[in-house]
Amino acid sequence: MSVRDILFVTTYTGLGGGETSLLTLVEHLDPDCYRPHLLVPAEGQLSERWRANGWQTHVTPWRGATTYFVPAIWMRFPIARKIEALIRQQKIALIHSDYHSLPFALAAAQRAGIPCVWTCWGWWFHPKRWQREFFHRPDATFAASWAIKDGFLGTPPFTSPVKVEVLPPGVDTERFRPDVDGIRVRFEANIPQDAPVVALLARFQDVKGHDVFQDMARQVALQMPDTHFIVAGENTQTDADNAYKLRILETAREDPLLHSRLHYLGYRADTERVIGAADVVVCSSDFESYGMVNVEAMACAKPVVSTRRGGPSETIVDGETGFLIDPRDHEALATQVLLLLRDADLRARMGAAGRARVEALFSARSMAEKFAQTLERVMNARSAQTRQS
Repeated sequence: MSVRDILFVTTYTGLGGGETSLLTLVEHLDPDCYRPHLLVPAEGQLSERWRANGWQTHVTPWRGATTYFVPAIWMRFPIARKIEALIRQQKIALIHSDYHSLPFALAAAQRAGIPCVWTCWGWWFHPKRWQREFFHRPDATFAASWAIKDGFLGTPPFTSPVKVEVLPPGVDTERFRPDVDGIRVRFEANIPQDAPVVALLARFQDVKGHDVFQDMARQVALQMPDTHFIVAGENTQTDADNAYKLRILETAREDPLLHSRLHYLGYRADTERVIGAADVVVCSSDFESYGMVNVEAMACAKPVVSTRRGGPSETIVDGETGFLIDPRDHEALATQVLLLLRDADLRARMGAAGRARVEALFSARSMAEKFAQTLERVMNARSAQTRQS
């Protein structure tokens, strides 16, 4: 079988959970079968990492679709013609899109006669009445979690549930593993090597609950004063995100209990080492479409305390691989973190259970295999249609 060129189109240029998952997916596709291309509206961390893997990157400006897009209008935008030209120039066999690029990617794919698939990362993308027919047109639809699938389909579902395939983002279990060394992260943050450490990995956005994490940290510090707290992540996307970031950092600086114990590390490419530096990993978000960091932490055999809304309720087994709590409940978060910090045996048992769960259900290898099976199915179906016409 010859190598097929696959074009991945996304409006996102940073390295959030979705973009990291995309990189992980493509890294685990068989290079003897697929040659990946990336199309983004601007340079950024994603394009840098993409090129570092030796893959082709294409950059052309466009503005992503809003949730209120009108398909008949948006599919005629000039960017659709530019994508079509790229498809023909690079002999692209299939295009994969995110939600915000889908009207353009689908229009280009239809005119070029190739399949178009996409991944839904949010239940809030449930189609408006005038969009329902449009979402029947892609050759395949993936949802990153069952919660996303259910929210996207709605009640009652606007289309058959079998048309939406759940594809949980997978973890590179070689990169994220139990023996990852976090000593350097502790050293750079001036944290004693024997101090208990609680970690949060999240970009600055108000739904990520940095304020909840800080409230939890105060309670834990009062009862275990030698505990330190690390926060990794940057990637602000809007003025509101920047304002939120400044507010959170100012609160940490001015709090006498936190200013020497709470360490904001900024963007870290070595997230596995940040997790390796921690005894407990926390997800304090109001909700998570999937919650990639939770799965990465389990792959590193670290227990997780996470809010339950969305994907975390599917990936974490409450009481077995970590604890699930209600959003915005910093007291419950502190209670479970303290329980884990005080019980090394419990941390070890939950960590081992988490690693086993990831290996069984959430590995990058299994994700890539399932993705490739769908690609082959839709490309073979399109080839059969072409031969019949």
